Amino acid sequence: MSALRWGRGAAGLRRALRAEEVRGRPGLRVQEGTPGTWGSKRRSSSASPQEQDGRKDWGHAQLLEVLEARVRQLQAETVSEVMVKPVEVARLPLSGEAQARPGSCSRWASKLDQEKQTLQKRRQRLEVKLQVQAQQRAQELQPRQLRVEPRLLSPQLASRLPRGPRGPPESPWEEPLAQALRAAPQKLDREPTRTPYVSGHQQRLLSFLQCCVVAEQLPLAHHVLVSYHSKPRRQQLLTLPMYNTVLLGWARKGSFKELLYVFWMLKDAGLAPDLQSYAAALQCMGRRDQDAGTIRRCLRQLRQDGLQLSQLFTAITLSEEERAALLKAVVKVEPTFSPPPPPPPQLNTSTLLQGVYAKDSPASYPKLPLSLEALQSLFQQQLRLELGSVVHVTSVEKAPLPTQETLHARQTLKTLRDQWEADLHRGLQETKARLAREAHKGHPSLYPYLCLLSEGELVQLLMQTLQAVPAQGESLISLAYNLGLRVFNRHVVHRKQLSGQVRQLQQQYLQYLHLLASDTQVAQPCLPREYWEMLGGPAPPPEQPWPPVVLLQLGRQLAEVLVQAAQMPRSLAVPQGACRLVPVLYHVYSFRSFRQIGILKPHPAFTQLLATAAEPTLTFEAAEVPMLCPPLPWTSPHAGAFLLTPTKLMRAVEGTTQHQRLLERCPPAQLHGALDALTQLGNCAWRVNGRVLDLVLQLFQAKGCPRLGVPPPPCEAPRPPEGRLPRGAPPARKAELRRELARCLKAAREMRSLRADALYRLSLAQHLRHRVFWLPHNMDFRGRTYPCPPHFNHLGSDLARALLEFADGRPLGPHGLDWLKIHLVNLTGLKKRESLQARLAFANQILDDILDSADQPMTGRKWWMDADEPWQTLACCMEVARAVRAPDPATYISHFPVHQDGSCNGLQHYAALGRDSVGAASVNLLPSELPQDVYSGVAAQVEVFRRQDAEQGVRVAQALDGFVSRKVVKQTVMTVVYGVTRYGGRLQIEKRLRELQDFPQELVWEASHYLVRQVFHSLQEMFSGTRAIQHWLTESARLISHAGSAVEWVTPLGIPVIQPYHRDSKLQVRGGIQNLTCHSSWDSSQKPNVLKQRNGFPPNFIHSLDSSHMMLTALHCYRKGLTFVSVHDCFWTHAADVPVMNQVCREQFVQLHQQPILQDLSRFLVQRFCASPPRGQKLSQHIHHTRLLETLRAVPETGAFDLEQVKESTYFFS
Repeated sequence: MSALRWGRGAAGLRRALRAEEVRGRPGLRVQEGTPGTWGSKRRSSSASPQEQDGRKDWGHAQLLEVLEARVRQLQAETVSEVMVKPVEVARLPLSGEAQARPGSCSRWASKLDQEKQTLQKRRQRLEVKLQVQAQQRAQELQPRQLRVEPRLLSPQLASRLPRGPRGPPESPWEEPLAQALRAAPQKLDREPTRTPYVSGHQQRLLSFLQCCVVAEQLPLAHHVLVSYHSKPRRQQLLTLPMYNTVLLGWARKGSFKELLYVFWMLKDAGLAPDLQSYAAALQCMGRRDQDAGTIRRCLRQLRQDGLQLSQLFTAITLSEEERAALLKAVVKVEPTFSPPPPPPPQLNTSTLLQGVYAKDSPASYPKLPLSLEALQSLFQQQLRLELGSVVHVTSVEKAPLPTQETLHARQTLKTLRDQWEADLHRGLQETKARLAREAHKGHPSLYPYLCLLSEGELVQLLMQTLQAVPAQGESLISLAYNLGLRVFNRHVVHRKQLSGQVRQLQQQYLQYLHLLASDTQVAQPCLPREYWEMLGGPAPPPEQPWPPVVLLQLGRQLAEVLVQAAQMPRSLAVPQGACRLVPVLYHVYSFRSFRQIGILKPHPAFTQLLATAAEPTLTFEAAEVPMLCPPLPWTSPHAGAFLLTPTKLMRAVEGTTQHQRLLERCPPAQLHGALDALTQLGNCAWRVNGRVLDLVLQLFQAKGCPRLGVPPPPCEAPRPPEGRLPRGAPPARKAELRRELARCLKAAREMRSLRADALYRLSLAQHLRHRVFWLPHNMDFRGRTYPCPPHFNHLGSDLARALLEFADGRPLGPHGLDWLKIHLVNLTGLKKRESLQARLAFANQILDDILDSADQPMTGRKWWMDADEPWQTLACCMEVARAVRAPDPATYISHFPVHQDGSCNGLQHYAALGRDSVGAASVNLLPSELPQDVYSGVAAQVEVFRRQDAEQGVRVAQALDGFVSRKVVKQTVMTVVYGVTRYGGRLQIEKRLRELQDFPQELVWEASHYLVRQVFHSLQEMFSGTRAIQHWLTESARLISHAGSAVEWVTPLGIPVIQPYHRDSKLQVRGGIQNLTCHSSWDSSQKPNVLKQRNGFPPNFIHSLDSSHMMLTALHCYRKGLTFVSVHDCFWTHAADVPVMNQVCREQFVQLHQQPILQDLSRFLVQRFCASPPRGQKLSQHIHHTRLLETLRAVPETGAFDLEQVKESTYFFS
């Protein structure tokens, strides 16, 4: 009988005895507060009442005797924590009642004895089991001895493996090394059968070994490698880079014996040493000052394997220390050997860039508006920020008055955070100990990754993460990935600091500033990249990025530690020790679209505490904030932008590797154009427009203004309907209420998101007020450029652009004020069909409104608020007002950027490619007195088709009378060149039609179908050459992807491009609080997604052309001394320099399209995808190959349009 059952029996006995006393029947006397019982045997219907009473009394006596014995047993054994009170049993009267039978009592006593013996045996067995488990647990907690000697699977090699030192004590392992080098690899057929694909398990294992080497856990890496090698099935996962990683680790330590063991394993696995393997062996010998005989045998074997000694210094990346150790070993055998000199700097030979790199023509590169001393000070500030990894910024959210409640909340937060930090320290220590035991068992774990940073740094990282979790929660997969990535970035910064790279960077950068400072000169003016390369040697090898699965695992592990450690009292009004603790973060599931995702959500009490405390500080990663000094020039695919934080040259979805592989295989000189253009864009110095910022903050800290793009606070979000529906409400009413609730929740989420985005942008703007800053750039896979800091840059909305102006000012000159006025009218969107002269005249006509807007933006006539771009219009009004009020407007120093925007730039490139005269005229490639508006032209053509159909009685055409406008068709016309489908175009037109209040809403669906057909028909009529090129690109991509390849090409500036569209694959990370599943289309091991490859090729190819045009314009403007930045096809410069930029822009467009772009593309595709016939014997493969070859060679014919006319077109960019 268990303690629980005993408790229940005692309670039943108590109730029964109380019932007996109430009835007043003779029987048991129970002391107050002591348990008793009541029971009876089964009744027999044939027994008399006296017999029934006797049997009942006998049952009482028997059961009470059992209970009394049971109580004594329980009190003696102490197997339960239940406190049993002593039972006093009254003796039964003897006369007139049945007597107890001793035989029955002995049977019960015997049963109790047997039960007692059984319990004792069970307890003994349990004690033995617990002792064994405790011993096993103690053994598990003790670190296992790490294996050093491998177990070779080949008996032939195993017999030759040395088990201990042999020979002379000073060099016991030379001969075994020679034997290992001479030994033929076993299972030679293994390597050729391997596919180049590396599984996720192999990626994790290689990353684990590399991390162990970096984290000074080399014996652990060797132990895991030996464990894997010793088991045939696991050995199949090992690759040559894994063996080389451990080889290199032992070589750096000069551990010859362990290095030899790895060599034997390498041969046993059926692998042949490569240059990395021999370089590691020779480095080890150089560090140990090995005898010449061993080194000679190693070099002899290297040559026998078909490798060249000089390749050790040219084909692999070595640090200075590794290079010196390697050379020391080689020179000991070959004293006359010297490493081959570094190759001369390669020159870009592209005809498009001849003018950029010409040394025989003058160049006036611009200087920064700061002295050398000021730039050096800014560099030190930026360096400190990146070493600290985070930037603290004061929030511009209107802070409440510091009431007693606010101060108490802040003190409570401080107390809780101190406790959380201590708990996180303890949790991290326990996690590291557990993961270390796992790794000692031979399983790769996260232990070395957690050793890269100190526990204090990890704690601070987790505390920042906790602070940043939004009230609505954050998906676990996103939070985990960002956590893992931040650990990696901090690790890279630490590595640079420890390896001396920071010190070297300081010396080189301070010299580099002589090229940029306003008060210094260099002997030979040159581009920043060229000057940087002259100052320093080769860049150190880049840190290998961790696989996405490792980042997810590491981030999830840290998130679990955070969830378990961070706890707070359920009620903050109760002292902490007197209230139950609850987690600060809890894990829930929610549906996003049709997928269920895990979310980490803060406890409402914690959210309320943060809101009450109203802390005035925001925390950003250093790479999320604009730089305080000029960025590093881009010199390679992995070197540039931020001083220490790793930055990708080509941004892509994390985990995509094909772009990086293409860039690394590309000859360095081929990328010079892109590298120099990105450097030039990043070198543009910026400052904040303080007057505009003050006005925006005034609205932001009030209730916002959605009309002007200032989001309101969350308290202004629409409220869901209150109250409950009556019980008999119809289903339609319930469905309507659910839809209304969903709309309110969606609006509230959007408002919170927009508000947070504006808060970050405005807080950073306020933080950088009165300072000069820079925006480093990188590019996407098509070559389009983007600023790296995400929250505050010129690629944002109208509000974001209005907050920025050039830090370097230029005098307006004779025509600068006119360009400011024309730009102002362009921003209003009022005179798009008018000439430049008409726009200038209109600006002079409304000068009073312009000055009123500048002087009284919030209290005057507010003319600026009705513009298409209100905030930029207001900023331009202020600049015009200052200029016209200056004593001499021509000498006024203007910092305001003036824009020149392409006229439907995608169609401009298509018209130039096809030499399409009709299309060229529609998009302003031809000179004209007035700007041509392709959107109005398409709308007019659609109207012609509509009238014809209306006359024939088409109902929807009749209903659309008076509703076909430029606005309805503009978005579809703009995006059709970028691959929008008819389905997407129909949705765009449907959205525009729903905005028309007079249009019958019941016809929106039918009308959008009709209009999208007419828009595509009109474009076919107006741009016949464009549609032919689009069709050729689409069909080529379809056939290439059907053959199993992703589409590739090279831009005119030499940037290699590959489309990252593959069939969806799942990346699953099991374990922990949730299994994480990523759906990705970037896995290059999967087959291409034919639909995305086909639809993506035309727009991506055009994007690569417009990025090439922008980069050419940027480089030539830089050579002429202009300040230039761009937002894709919108080019910015000073008002005084607009004519020069316009000239360069047109010249470079003509030069770009004078190249045989389509013919070069055809040749590249044929060489890449049709160079060799298909390997298969199937007839269908040969037919497909032939069709692909014919299609790629069938370049569309071009028209007779003369590109030189573009140079005279006023409205090409305007």
